[in-house]
Amino acid sequence: MEGRRALVRVDFNVPVRDGVVTDDTRIRAALPTIRRLKDLGSRVVILSHLGRPSGGGPELNYSLRPVSRTLETLLGSPVTFIEDPVQADAIRTTRQMPRGAVALVENTRFQPGEETNDAATAERFAALGDFFVNDAFGSAHRAHASTEGVAHLLKPAVAGLLMERELEYLGGVLAHPDRPFVAVLGGVKISGKIEVIRNLLPLVDHVLVGGAMAATFFRAKGAGTGASLVEEDRVELAAELLARAADKIVLPDGAVVAEALDRSDARREVAWDALPDGWAMYDIDRPTCERFAAIITGAKTVVWNGPMGVFETPPFDEGTAAIARAMADATAAGAVTVVGGGDSVAAIAELGLADRVSHVSTGGGASLEFLEGRVLPGVAALDRRVA
Repeated sequence: MEGRRALVRVDFNVPVRDGVVTDDTRIRAALPTIRRLKDLGSRVVILSHLGRPSGGGPELNYSLRPVSRTLETLLGSPVTFIEDPVQADAIRTTRQMPRGAVALVENTRFQPGEETNDAATAERFAALGDFFVNDAFGSAHRAHASTEGVAHLLKPAVAGLLMERELEYLGGVLAHPDRPFVAVLGGVKISGKIEVIRNLLPLVDHVLVGGAMAATFFRAKGAGTGASLVEEDRVELAAELLARAADKIVLPDGAVVAEALDRSDARREVAWDALPDGWAMYDIDRPTCERFAAIITGAKTVVWNGPMGVFETPPFDEGTAAIARAMADATAAGAVTVVGGGDSVAAIAELGLADRVSHVSTGGGASLEFLEGRVLPGVAALDRRVA
């Protein structure tokens, strides 16, 4: 690899405020791959998207320049910023870089053909490298020019170290989990987790359901749900899942309810079938926290995706915090624990427990689709084996 240009797709879709990166977690996650390639003497050319620009061209708010400065600080060495990959001098720049040097290309979504996986756009990206490394698991579920298209043009096309870690952990829990195998699913809508539940039910010993999506299951069991968010068009499906799952789906014993999110002072705990009219479910209750925690700490494999309540608004964060602590305890007891999904990742990081679980996935949408059993285009396009 020495002297060759490594075109590396990463996920630097990080929050930027007033020109400053406010959370560098995803940048740090890609550093092992970047440093390995530097050490091997490759010329490292990095591609990433940032946000959702209109696609009509460069937009200052979505520029990767602030990310370039943060990457430079983290690496402790200069990072060349390539303003426009389409220009001829961009290719010349990549070829003239010293061995072990790093360049970051401006937001791939500034190119109109990126999200449509346009062949010409993929060719322009491919011209910047000699081989391809995909380390952007968070974008692997998208067939874009910089994730899927370029993988067919540059060979070898291989997984980076972060991508490898994601696939090993997520693939491992699905292919050969140690038992008991427990899935913890939360969040707002059951519709976003239907395929995950369907795919996991034959594989797991228990699915613990929390968050607002639990209210749809309550309704399916004939209970009143007050002012809780219920997906009326998914109630029948929830009933079908309950009928199919026997005792695998574990619902909350009760809920923390309030008349409004800003009326936490008047919150109270009620049984799952006693939600008062006009009140909404904002968290799981204490008995459920204890019950769920006992199941998690007794497991050998645990996958968690989705908060148990409105964790951004204390005190409705207690259920999510209880799950996070149980995940850490299960890990300490020898379980393999995987946290996926933006909200779950944010919660466990906020609680300072990210380093006390086996793996924290960098890809919310990608991890969900992987757990659904879908093929990820950005992974499928990579070479299965390199001689």
